[in-house]
Amino acid sequence: MRWWRVAAALGGLVVLVAAGLLVVHVYGVPKVSDLRRITAEAGMWAPLLFLGLQTLVCVTPVPRTVFTVAAGALFGSALGLAVTIVATTLAAVLAYGLVRVTGRGLVERYVRGSAVRWARRRLDHHGVLAVTSMRLVPAVPFFALNYVCGLSSVRFWPYLVGTVVGIVPGTVAIVVLGDAVTGRPSTATIVMSVVCGLIGLAGIVVAARRPVPEDEPAEPATPQ
Repeated sequence: MRWWRVAAALGGLVVLVAAGLLVVHVYGVPKVSDLRRITAEAGMWAPLLFLGLQTLVCVTPVPRTVFTVAAGALFGSALGLAVTIVATTLAAVLAYGLVRVTGRGLVERYVRGSAVRWARRRLDHHGVLAVTSMRLVPAVPFFALNYVCGLSSVRFWPYLVGTVVGIVPGTVAIVVLGDAVTGRPSTATIVMSVVCGLIGLAGIVVAARRPVPEDEPAEPATPQ
């Protein structure tokens, strides 16, 4: 039965939200300048703890964008970019490894559908190209692609290279946005996101047009 898992997840979410509201009620909403001062006083412990937290949480369906913006706001563009790229890469590797260690059977029961089958076929035959192009498209969920890659036959090194190359452009844009703390994206950020998305879509088109064995037309059925 799965209802108890859903109940546990909802219960945990309620506890976290309640704890956050209690902290805000007691101490007020902290300013970004105050948070930066606290992280600076913590020395290297702050980015290390942030890196570990992002790595673990981003294995789950939690959007990594939350951490990417926070990294820029807390640590600035340079350090924030380094921390979030390392954490994102580690999360991708951890999710990929978990699928392989579990023998793929456990994950495969929950990751289904025509889109998953399409992605797996391209990953099986176009490794780095497929991983890179899908990472570049913002609409493709980070955690979902991690698990689909683990289910596919794409090898570790093509997966790692495609992941790093694919996450860098969008991550740079979002970290810089977090560092600016403007509340509205700059023109340069919007242009970079659109360009990355177009490049990713172009890569998917190229991968889709390249033949794979599963795309060969099936023989017509014999009339009964």
